[in-house]
Amino acid sequence: MRKHKTMIITTLICLIPMIVAALVYDRLPEQMVTHWGNDGSNGYSPKAFACFGLPGIMVGLNLLVYFMMENDPKRKNYSHTLRKLIVYVIPVMTLVTSAVTIGTGLGVTFQVNLIMPVLVGIILIIIGNYLPKCKQNYTIGIKCPWTLNSEENWNKTHHLGGYLTIIAGILMMFGGLSDVTQVLAFVGVIAAALIPFGYSFWLYKKGI
Repeated sequence: MRKHKTMIITTLICLIPMIVAALVYDRLPEQMVTHWGNDGSNGYSPKAFACFGLPGIMVGLNLLVYFMMENDPKRKNYSHTLRKLIVYVIPVMTLVTSAVTIGTGLGVTFQVNLIMPVLVGIILIIIGNYLPKCKQNYTIGIKCPWTLNSEENWNKTHHLGGYLTIIAGILMMFGGLSDVTQVLAFVGVIAAALIPFGYSFWLYKKGI
């Protein structure tokens, strides 16, 4: 039980929205907003799915992430802070998204186009800061044949990836302000995801 304390805590956090939803279930509309665009709500789901299905999916993802991390042969190489961040990302996102979904169903107005980009941006900035501190493993980080084959390649690629992820996070925080900033945020995230792979391959071709 003690060994899996983190898994139990994060799973319970993911279940909180279900409890809240059950308490206010009769006050919620039959169709609830579950997707927002820049111009407001543009996607709906049945009440039962919004209240229990979506959090249930997040519970499953949370358990999957925990299982993968705990069974990584190189889990001792994790950055302690980055590991903590990764295991709590899904619970935090579950709380925020469920709060917005249930709150909207109760008539509360949220600036979702501002809240979510800021939250995701902060998470990306924190990840980018600790990414260079993460040593070789099979679960967390930029995992490709060339980084997993060479410790030096891994370290150099993750230093670059860390800077790019921080930049992407900063752009994401302002992504909800306009269509232009949204495009910049999208480009930043794509660049942070793809450039490190190309850089890692380039290092490999140089013999690193």
